[in-house]
Amino acid sequence: MSQVNQFMYPPMVNTNAFFLSLRSGSWHYSSYMLVNSSQHAAGHRAQLLLQTLSENDTHCVQFSYFLYSRDGHSPGALRAYVRVNGGPLGSPVWNTSGSHGRQWHQVELAVSTFWPNEYQVLIEATVSRERRGYIAMDDIMLLTYPCYKAPHFSRLGDEEVNAGQNATFQCVASGRASEAEKFLLERHSGDVTSTALVKHLSHRRFVASFQVDSVQRNDQDLYRCVTQSSRGSGVSNFAELIVKVPPSPIAPPQLLRAGSTYLIIQLNTNSILGDGPIIRKEIEYRASQSPWSEVHGVNMVTYKLWHLDPDTEYHISVLLTRPGEGGTGPPGPPLISRTKCAEPTRALRGLTASEIQSRQLTLQWETLAYNLTRCHTYSVSLCYRYATAGGGGGHNTTVRECLAVEHNASRFTLHDLPAYHSIRVRLALANPEGKKEGREVTFQTEEDIPGGIAPESLTFTPLEDMIFLKWEEPVEPNGLITQYEISYQSIESSDPGINVPGPRRTVSKLRNETYHMFSNLHPGTTYLISVRARTTKGFGQTALTEITTNISAPMFDYGDMPSPLSETERTITVLLRPALGRGAPVSTYQVVVEEESGRKVKRELGVQDCYPLPMSHGEAQARGTPHYYTAELPPSSLPEASPFTVGDNHTYNGYWNTPLDPRKSYLVYFQAISNFRGVSTGMTMIPNTPPGQRRSGFVRSISRSWSGLASLQISTP
Repeated sequence: MSQVNQFMYPPMVNTNAFFLSLRSGSWHYSSYMLVNSSQHAAGHRAQLLLQTLSENDTHCVQFSYFLYSRDGHSPGALRAYVRVNGGPLGSPVWNTSGSHGRQWHQVELAVSTFWPNEYQVLIEATVSRERRGYIAMDDIMLLTYPCYKAPHFSRLGDEEVNAGQNATFQCVASGRASEAEKFLLERHSGDVTSTALVKHLSHRRFVASFQVDSVQRNDQDLYRCVTQSSRGSGVSNFAELIVKVPPSPIAPPQLLRAGSTYLIIQLNTNSILGDGPIIRKEIEYRASQSPWSEVHGVNMVTYKLWHLDPDTEYHISVLLTRPGEGGTGPPGPPLISRTKCAEPTRALRGLTASEIQSRQLTLQWETLAYNLTRCHTYSVSLCYRYATAGGGGGHNTTVRECLAVEHNASRFTLHDLPAYHSIRVRLALANPEGKKEGREVTFQTEEDIPGGIAPESLTFTPLEDMIFLKWEEPVEPNGLITQYEISYQSIESSDPGINVPGPRRTVSKLRNETYHMFSNLHPGTTYLISVRARTTKGFGQTALTEITTNISAPMFDYGDMPSPLSETERTITVLLRPALGRGAPVSTYQVVVEEESGRKVKRELGVQDCYPLPMSHGEAQARGTPHYYTAELPPSSLPEASPFTVGDNHTYNGYWNTPLDPRKSYLVYFQAISNFRGVSTGMTMIPNTPPGQRRSGFVRSISRSWSGLASLQISTP
């Protein structure tokens, strides 16, 4: 296909020459164009390109066409294009095809493109598949007045919209518009939109509205309105669809300061993506885990977000808006920041005991919630205290302890508490910003069996046939003491006549009686004594001790007291009877002589002093002591009553039985001594003593004390 002057010659197409003449204010072609379709292949085209026009007033391009085939087949198609400012050809503004009868038809093109813009009309003939008939054009004219059959469009203005919005072109036209008229919106690239809303303003004026939905940046182009009918077409000027991208910040806002209920930020909108100008700035924020968001208008470079939740993460973005509907751009990159914790709202409430035992407390309180803690990092401490009896000083000691409670727990059990004690408990709720302590609540643990009585608190006083025992209340009574139970049993005795172990006996004492006198006991006997306290829960541990009664002085049983068996100037013979041991066997007998001054007379029984210190005759003379030991006899030497001569000049167990001095008077004493576990006791008898008259003995340590004395005063002849 080649072009000569203003012709485009397709292959096998014959066109007559034409010329342009200006006549009566118009130009027209004096010759015509004819295409015989039967002489060309299907699809072959012939194009006629008119000269460039740049008019400054209303005008009309008019031409006639001929499409005919004898058998009614279509010879081809005829199309008209309007190219503006040398741009793309675009879509045909008018077209027809088929066989239209053996006659000429007139077409008008109302092109509303004016100086300084220019346009060209190109008419194209295309051979059909049937390849029958003729395609012809004639009488191409430029009229200086409006078209009669095609409407003229008013100037189409540019349309500026924001991306994502709908763009609407209002195409206002004047002239006749038939019902068969097609209304098109043509893009500069050639795409055509055929959906239009047509509104007739009068019988010769109407508006065709075209909407381009959800425009984006790639929809920005030149658009024009086109009407099409068999009589011709109206073509508007090209108007630009300007698509602006709503602005968005490149960087996130900056955090200046954070509090528990506020965040102060800087918008940081110096660099943006999209188009300006920016007419409004807004802050959009939301909690990270929340579906809602809020938007605040901002007129400064910094902004303070109020009434935020403590210890909560927020996403904060900046919104920018340019003019026009939909001018608000997407949120910029978010600033992710967290508020600080706030002091807990109040202390925990509802502290109660769900279970109370003697050694433990199960406590519960209100369920923790964020509106109470006001921080996701918090701790709950359970502090308790109680008083315990102190040591020897008797002062109370206060035990204090604080325990950490597991996160989100509202129940806790205190173990290893003392029984029957007032436990004072307090809850503390703390977070990094503060601490709230609840009021102290007192709980009483239940009673338990009492603790043992301290062995060191047992004090006793043993006598020969009695024991006085005293004790103190248990250090840990663990409740109200209701009674004490004392048990005792003989387990050992130095008296072979006592059967051991003896029966166990039990005595109960009132709660305020912490002493007991054991009576009717055996001398020289060891008793196992136990003491334990009781509460309503039962008996506690037993305190044990062993106590031995004192031994008694041996007992003489002379019955009828005889006179001395015989007397000489140097000797006195008396009858010695064995003594009966009480609590311990007799370990030794001693004969004691005491010198008296005055006449040798026979005196009755008198109370005499004891002779605890053994002293021989020589020692007595050296010290000037009136008494001395004259003999010490083992118990085996006196199995029964036997005579003994005082002053026989013999030695008995180291003591010299010194002959008596006829010039002196003497008192002769007979002593029996018992030893048991280092303790000695004795009985001194005066053989002249009437039956049953004797002195009670006393017990001392190994120093050999004497418990009693009965004397027989015998004068030498």
